[in-house]
Amino acid sequence: MFTSEMLALLAAPTASDDKYSRGVVSFLTGSTEFAGAAILGVTAAIRTGVGMVRYEGPAEVSRLVIEVRPEVVCGPGRAQSRVLGSGVPLVGAQAEAIGAFVQADELLVIDAGALSLIDFAALKPATAVLTPHAGEMARLLERLGITIEFDYEAAQRVAAALNQFVLLKGNITFVAAPWGEVVTIGPNPPALATAGTGDVLAGILGALLAHNHDQIVADENLFLTAIELGVLLHSAAAELAAKDGPVAALDVAEAVRLVVRDVQGGELA
Repeated sequence: MFTSEMLALLAAPTASDDKYSRGVVSFLTGSTEFAGAAILGVTAAIRTGVGMVRYEGPAEVSRLVIEVRPEVVCGPGRAQSRVLGSGVPLVGAQAEAIGAFVQADELLVIDAGALSLIDFAALKPATAVLTPHAGEMARLLERLGITIEFDYEAAQRVAAALNQFVLLKGNITFVAAPWGEVVTIGPNPPALATAGTGDVLAGILGALLAHNHDQIVADENLFLTAIELGVLLHSAAAELAAKDGPVAALDVAEAVRLVVRDVQGGELA
């Protein structure tokens, strides 16, 4: 299930590490209407094991994030990856800020509202992963003028058209690379069929991309491996959380640290 290549991307901190060497992920997510999206994403990133999490959303959401996660640094600053769009409205200051990240050097997780806001033509090739669910994928296909019914081919065609990675969420997950490779993962746990779990997945991905930024930039194949790893961690966390009863998204986010512990310890193969 977890390959040696994945384990290398999930290395435990060493005595020579500091918060910057372990990676910094920044979030432009959440809104006054959907503040929970920000909290879920940053919690998942922290529990995945990144060195620092920044939050760059509205001041009122920043206050809520800090109440729940006091270790988060609010405000702009250097980062190796950015998570964009979860819970963000399609108009306003946040929408404009998301559009400004297209020329950034960071690796990007493009989720939810950002899928409609980003000018994909302006992105550097193979520097972003798009994370649509079925409805968002349908809108992407319409935007690109692609007519296709099968999820596998839809993910493959969009990844090729945009020269980016695509993670099509669902009971069966399809991860497509720009060069045409598609990885099928699942079936995923039914416990993931609850509000907010997509925000958790985006946070996990952002953490993995930040922690392994330099290796991924040097080898695009590792980007695909990191996405696969993120999906597997997400699913394993949901399965673990479900052992105690009905699952909420925050349960999945908090369970990620236990899954990471077990993977690093060789208890999950």
